Amino acid sequence: MSAYDKDKKNILSRLRRIEGQVRGLQKMVDEDQYCIDILTQISSVMAATKKVGLIILDDHIHGCVRDAVKKEGGVESIDELITALERFMK
Repeated sequence: MSAYDKDKKNILSRLRRIEGQVRGLQKMVDEDQYCIDILTQISSVMAATKKVGLIILDDHIHGCVRDAVKKEGGVESIDELITALERFMK
């Protein structure tokens, strides 16, 4: 079982919605829509993906990292978390 198992249905639903938004973006570009409208939609996609990332990150911290700290493997898990946060925040 993954740390995000309890949120899996929500995550998949959000990802499907993002997939639809990206398809909409492709259509907007194909139809030569106004640049600002495309940028607005891109911003929405970015916010939506960031939210999914935060859900998974929260689950990781409260699941994987917490378990590793309890089992005294916390240093490696915390280092991995810091690396993941650095990637996520770029």
